[in-house]
Amino acid sequence: MDIQELYTNSYRLVSQMTTDRKRYLYDQLPWETRMLCIRGARGVGKTTLLLQRIAEAFPTGSKQALYVSLDELWFNENRLIDLAEYHYTHGGTHLFLDEVHRYPQDSWAQEIKNIYDRYPGFHVVFTGSSVLKIDQSKADLSRRCLFFTMQGLSFREYLDFNGIARFEPTTLDQILGHHVNLAMAITSQVHVLQYFEEYLRHGYYPFYHELTQGYEMALRQMVVNVIEQDIPQAESVELNTINRIKRLLSLIAKTSPFTVNVSRIANTLECDRQTVHKLLRTMQRASLINMLFKGKSNMQQMVKPEKVYLENTNLMFALASDINIGNIRETFFSNQLFSAHELSFSGNGDFMIDNTYIIEVGGHRKSYEQIKDMPNSYLAADDIEIGNGNRIPLWLFGFLY
Repeated sequence: MDIQELYTNSYRLVSQMTTDRKRYLYDQLPWETRMLCIRGARGVGKTTLLLQRIAEAFPTGSKQALYVSLDELWFNENRLIDLAEYHYTHGGTHLFLDEVHRYPQDSWAQEIKNIYDRYPGFHVVFTGSSVLKIDQSKADLSRRCLFFTMQGLSFREYLDFNGIARFEPTTLDQILGHHVNLAMAITSQVHVLQYFEEYLRHGYYPFYHELTQGYEMALRQMVVNVIEQDIPQAESVELNTINRIKRLLSLIAKTSPFTVNVSRIANTLECDRQTVHKLLRTMQRASLINMLFKGKSNMQQMVKPEKVYLENTNLMFALASDINIGNIRETFFSNQLFSAHELSFSGNGDFMIDNTYIIEVGGHRKSYEQIKDMPNSYLAADDIEIGNGNRIPLWLFGFLY
């Protein structure tokens, strides 16, 4: 494969890209910095983000910017540093590298560091699996690179991407303090409950739009690819570890939110307790689950999570055979809040946000009685368009990004 084919493919992909609708992260990224890393799960739109940036920031056919996926056959015989040398000496200023964890050699971090150090003024943006860990013992990228994590579509973005309605994101403080006015402004333009039900089933991953049918089957295959490809490419794992992750994910899908009994899981998976904690941490980094701890996140410690949720509600419909509506509501809430807030277990309500706010999640008939005497407590209620007092529509928490 000739290097010019990489340029041809880049031009072709960029020319087909539209920029009228962009993910929430696009305008948050400091594109002017010399090195950016965008991590995220499969299917959340990382590739589109890179191509949209080239399409918007560079003239058509410009040789300044090059997009390339690191699973290209060209890299079987050539190194990343060779590509950077060629691009730099031929007038290139920006290199957009997709899926670095698929690079056939294990030196991608060191080579990216070398690119940063060797070529003054050269810009590198790269994406990687959400499993990706930056090992500072191999290459200290932390001093050179800014890291961002990309979520799947929020409910707000789902409405926008479907051409239903376009709204600006809101903040948690605005929702807690002004939810009635916010909900009235939104519901005056669109009946949200119908679309909220659709979003919970198939709205989290942008590629749902490309599939008229078979979305849940595609999600199941995506999960298999994450476990069998992304996790092994990002960190060294043995075959029995992959099989244990599959079995543990199956257990969680059957009973989400999953209450963790480490000893019982260890017996079921035929491993020790330490391995169970490691498996859970790996699954959370892979955006397969979210873990809820008492107090601040103890993900890096040997502390048992109080609850484990599938990462988003779309995975529930794809992986679980028996779905409880209460679990759907809690999974949605945890997914939307984990993106930008500290979420922990509350013995009084379902969740505590930023160690300050207590949230109980339920249906439209849910009583506020359980948390009425708790300060900074709120009820996130499903199946209502507009709330009152401390009773907030659940769907509105889908407007946080």
